[in-house]
Amino acid sequence: MGRSDGLLLGFLFAVWGLGLGFLALPAAGRFVVEKNSLMVTSPSEIRGKHDSAIGNFGIPQYGGSMAGTVVYPKTNNYACKEFSASDLFKPKPGALPNFLLIDRGECLFAKKVWNAQNAGASAVLVVDDKDEPLITMDLPREDDEAAKYIQNITIPSALIDKNFGEKLKKAVRSGEMVNVNLDWREAVPHPDDRVEYELWTNSNDECGPKCNMLMDFIKEFKGAAQLLEKGGYSQFTPHYITWYCPQPFIFSKQCKSQCINHGRYCAPDPEQDFSTGYEGKDVVVENLRQLCVFKVANESKKPWIWWDYVTDFHIRCPMKEKRYNKECADAVIKSLGLDVKKIEKCMGDTNADSENPILKMEQDAQVGKGSRGDVTILPTLIVNNRQYRGKLEKKAVLKATCAGFEETTEPAVCLSDDIQTNECLDNNGGCWQDKASNFTACKDTFRGRVCECPVVDGVRFKGDGYSHCEAIGPGRCRINNGGCWQETREGKTISACQDAGDSKCKCPTGFKGNGTKTCEDIDECKEKTACQCLECSCKNTWGSYECTCSDGLLYMREQDICISDSASMAKATWIAFWVILILSAFAALGAYIVYKYRLRSYMDSEIRAIMAQYMPLDSQGEVPNHTHEEDRV
Repeated sequence: MGRSDGLLLGFLFAVWGLGLGFLALPAAGRFVVEKNSLMVTSPSEIRGKHDSAIGNFGIPQYGGSMAGTVVYPKTNNYACKEFSASDLFKPKPGALPNFLLIDRGECLFAKKVWNAQNAGASAVLVVDDKDEPLITMDLPREDDEAAKYIQNITIPSALIDKNFGEKLKKAVRSGEMVNVNLDWREAVPHPDDRVEYELWTNSNDECGPKCNMLMDFIKEFKGAAQLLEKGGYSQFTPHYITWYCPQPFIFSKQCKSQCINHGRYCAPDPEQDFSTGYEGKDVVVENLRQLCVFKVANESKKPWIWWDYVTDFHIRCPMKEKRYNKECADAVIKSLGLDVKKIEKCMGDTNADSENPILKMEQDAQVGKGSRGDVTILPTLIVNNRQYRGKLEKKAVLKATCAGFEETTEPAVCLSDDIQTNECLDNNGGCWQDKASNFTACKDTFRGRVCECPVVDGVRFKGDGYSHCEAIGPGRCRINNGGCWQETREGKTISACQDAGDSKCKCPTGFKGNGTKTCEDIDECKEKTACQCLECSCKNTWGSYECTCSDGLLYMREQDICISDSASMAKATWIAFWVILILSAFAALGAYIVYKYRLRSYMDSEIRAIMAQYMPLDSQGEVPNHTHEEDRV
């Protein structure tokens, strides 16, 4: 079938084959133990830094640290029995927390930690009983008894090597005060302002308390995960573990019921009963569908829809109600606005005797690379290529995820009160603060506070962040007037702040002073710096002066002269225009009247001359003939 033995990951096929009757060959898998730092601060004889393996239950304080005093019980050294009192290891007021040192062996790791927690311990250090490399204290297979306490363990725990543990026990027995510091700050890499994390999960909802825990986590964490994804703060990728059926058993009844693509991709029977209920291949098909939902949603730039689909499918399509099928899944897909045909095309033919590219990539991804070990525990959370160890619970996982951000780049969801304390609330973290404007240089990060001059409303501040921050650049006058003098009188505000230039405070024209605390008004009239023309009279005002001109003239400040008022000149011009226009009209009318009179007189005389030639009148002398006169002329 062309597979690498590494894909078997060291699993025994019989563990999930249930009666298949064979064992898979062990693989050359690589399991990486996730560690945190343990620093002994006293006594001086054993002072130094040591490694410890983070337990895969409880709540490690990712991104933080915890100091405490080591206590070794006089009896019940294995902590396999309940301790005599619930406050036996509870610290007294004002004292450091107690870290209970116990021995490995005789009972489950988780049971030891549970008993220690019930006795008041703040953390547990388990001493290995053999000289060997550190291992991860994993969860037991959950039976009814284990389920009672596994989900309720809230304190961190770690395994330390035998030699170091014996030194601690010796120091405690001799009466020394042994103080140690558990440090998880570097347990998760935090290189930049984006976290890449992945969850190895399963769609099977009939695998007992562990499946219930996984689905409860997905429902609780969905909101925070979608906020991180929508804001561009994180890149999330879901994964699903599959195994393959060994070549000799491909055509067996068990492989046919638990595998698709001719034994290439398999999952255990959900009910662990081949004769009833759903089969393992049903789980593989739904796992493939959920991978394709993520792929199609991611291509549409909405990868967070995967969280909606998985939670909705679990609610609407449970195995117990016999709705764990394609029809129910398609209804959920359509309700989320995704294209069913695209998802079906992505899934391909699950009956084909060929590789499925999506599931093949999943099997390849199970093999660890770099600092990340093989994925051998389901569910598994990986943050910045480092496997998370601890309880799969919203608050704990959010702390681990937020620990993957570079300092000062954490989004608001990481700074909520329910997962960390705000150091800036106590004396402003010792940083610079402008109480008048209520902003500060203190920035609360996941790992503690930093003092860094802020940017407020687009205005940048410059300084050391501890004792001094000064607004610089454009817009600085919007923030507390740039620290410069400012005064308002009769609705008029004058400021010594200048956005341009060297950003220094400078009293404006008409004022004198240092510009920071005081600017005094200058009396330009007394100092004879304005209103010097002969027609002018000067009156000082706040920040300026008023100059009036005699005879209705207009004062020009720039030239310090008086000129005619433009409105009066305009009015006189119009009056003159209308006078001229009226006079012109009268002149034209008079000329017309004279013209008509002279024309009539002329005509009359001509007519009379003509008539006199033919009909002389006795009563008048000879009428002069104007025509002949004109000819003579």
